[in-house]
Amino acid sequence: MRLAPEISKLLSHVRETNIRACIIGFLKYGVGDFIRLEASSICQLKCPLCHPAHGELGVAGRGYLRFNDFKNFVDNYPHFKRIELSNNGEIFLNPELEEIIRYADCKHIRLMANNGVNLNTVSEAVLESLVKYRFKDLTISIDGVTNDTYTIYRKGGNFNTVLENIKRINYYKQIYQIPFPKLRWQFVVFGHNEHELPTARRMAKELNMDFKATLNWNESYSPVRNKDLVRKEIGFASKHEYQQKYKMLYLRLCEQLWLCPQINWDGKLLGCCVNYWGDFGNIFESNLETCLRSEKYRYARKMILGLKKEREDIPCSRCGRYKIMKTTNRYLLPFVTPD
Repeated sequence: MRLAPEISKLLSHVRETNIRACIIGFLKYGVGDFIRLEASSICQLKCPLCHPAHGELGVAGRGYLRFNDFKNFVDNYPHFKRIELSNNGEIFLNPELEEIIRYADCKHIRLMANNGVNLNTVSEAVLESLVKYRFKDLTISIDGVTNDTYTIYRKGGNFNTVLENIKRINYYKQIYQIPFPKLRWQFVVFGHNEHELPTARRMAKELNMDFKATLNWNESYSPVRNKDLVRKEIGFASKHEYQQKYKMLYLRLCEQLWLCPQINWDGKLLGCCVNYWGDFGNIFESNLETCLRSEKYRYARKMILGLKKEREDIPCSRCGRYKIMKTTNRYLLPFVTPD
């Protein structure tokens, strides 16, 4: 595999990283020092657009990452210095999460949950461990500033419970004098909550949180009503506007096949956080290098670069993002040139 000129873009995505580890990982596996390893595909909420919440888990299945599997992974692949734990489910429903957080800290690994958590069900011990063991980044999905608005989408959740858990994290940050985890308020914009965007931004600041507003992936559900307001708040009011403005797909998740491949809680290599249609082998049963260098995974990478034709056994062929790329003939900009 030879590096393409776009490798500089790959490195620009790597923040606060161990460059040596990143280079070792890239040369050996075709990825850097960042990997996605889901802690739990189980969730207690019933959000209307969430496939896992309604039992549509596909090959991802229902379960949680065991501490022993996490420990073995970390010990076997020490160059991975950043691990994303969130994907389909709620990481705090993993009964072994505290052990995972503690061990990661011992190994100087940056844990994050930037795909999102709901923070409705979490023990006091785990809240303290997030701070005590320096969990680095935590993105909390909060789509409203009142319980009535919040529960329209986050069905089964409680807005006030989430706020109290955030305050407990901030309490422990004061006690331990540790700035971690860095907290982010993620606000999915719907027609029913768009009017609360300014208030949510203000509340996030008061809670010492960053604020990120994002579009609903299925714009037919509770569509944006006041486009001028949303455009003022986040810069665009639809995925189409985003694509016209930036000349790229909204959420370029295909890049994860290079930047940070997704591994399921049971070891299945999924490639990206969207895929639940098929896998590329099991890294717990074989090893990561074998799965990443498999013919199927290499073919998937070439397919989303537009270098290979669509193939039915490649999970990407089921993905709406790939179908858009295929229809528009605008494929992913390559980070590397596959051999």
